[in-house]
Amino acid sequence: MAEENFTVLTEFILLGLTDRAEMKIMFFVLFLMIYAITFVGNLGMMFLIYVTPKLHTPMYFFLSCLSFVDTCYSSAIAPKMLINFLVVKGTISFPACMVQLLCFGVFVTTEGFLLSVMAYDRYMAIVNPLLYTVAMSQRKCVVLVTGSWICGTLNSVIHTISLGRLLFCGPNVISHFFCDIHSLLKLSCSDTSMNELLLLTFAGVIAIATFLIVIISYVFLLVAVLSICSAAGRQKAFSTCASHLTAVTMFYGTLSFSYIQPTSQYSVEKEKVAVFYTLVIPMLNPLIYSLRNKEVKDAVKRAIKIKHLPC
Repeated sequence: MAEENFTVLTEFILLGLTDRAEMKIMFFVLFLMIYAITFVGNLGMMFLIYVTPKLHTPMYFFLSCLSFVDTCYSSAIAPKMLINFLVVKGTISFPACMVQLLCFGVFVTTEGFLLSVMAYDRYMAIVNPLLYTVAMSQRKCVVLVTGSWICGTLNSVIHTISLGRLLFCGPNVISHFFCDIHSLLKLSCSDTSMNELLLLTFAGVIAIATFLIVIISYVFLLVAVLSICSAAGRQKAFSTCASHLTAVTMFYGTLSFSYIQPTSQYSVEKEKVAVFYTLVIPMLNPLIYSLRNKEVKDAVKRAIKIKHLPC
C-alpha cells in the first residue's frame, strides 16, 4: 500500500484584520498609537509607584505587577501585528508562532490570577483595615504574585506542548492577526479532541475559580461598605473598588466570550473581539486606575511639579 504524501508546514500566513492596502495604513497608525500609549502608560505607572513612597502599599504593588503583565502581553502581539500591516503577505514561522502562543498564554492567564488577587487585597483592606498590614505582608504579596505567574506559566506550557505535538499538513492561512490557539486547532490535520478538551477545561476552571474569588470578595466587601456609618467613608471605599471592578468586567467579559467555547463555534466575528483584550484593555488599565484614583493623580501632580522646579 502506497504511503500518503504530505508536506509538514514550516510557516503560517496571518491574514490580519484586512487585506486592503489603504486600511492597512490606517490600522498601522491606529494600533501604533494604541501600543505606544500602552507602553508609556504602563511603564509610567510602574515608575510612578516606584518613586512615590506613599504608593508603596500592597494595592499598588499588585497594580505595578498588573502594569508589567499588560506591557508584556501587549508586546507579545502588537510588534508582529504592526509589521504585517506594512507587508503584502504577513507570515510567521512555526517556532515563532509557538513562542507567541506561549507568551500570550502566560501573560493573559497571569493577569486573570492577578485580578483575583487584587480583589482579595481590596477585601482585606476594607473588611479588616486594622489587620491589613499584617494580613497582607510583603512576603504574602510576593507569594501571591509568584503563584499567579506559576499558574499562568503552567497553563500556557501545557497548551503549547500539546499543540506542538499536532501535525499541520494542510492549509497554512490563519484568519487572525496572531497565533491564537483556536485558529491553529482548526488548521491541524491531527485529532484535536484532546486539545479542545484541555482548552475548554482549563479555560473554564481558571475563569470560574478566579472570577468566583472576585465575586465572593466583593460580596463581603459590599456588606462591609454598607455598614460604614460615614457617607464619605462609603464613597471612598466605592471609589477605591470601582477601578478594579471596571478592569475585571472588561477582561473576563471579552476573554470568556472568546475562549470558553468549542473550537467549532469560533467565528471570525469573535476574532475581532481579540483586538479588545490583546491591545485595548492593556491601554485602558493605567488610564482607569489613574483617572479614578486620587492618590495616583496626586502623585502625578507632584511628579509634574518636581519636573518644573528650577534647578
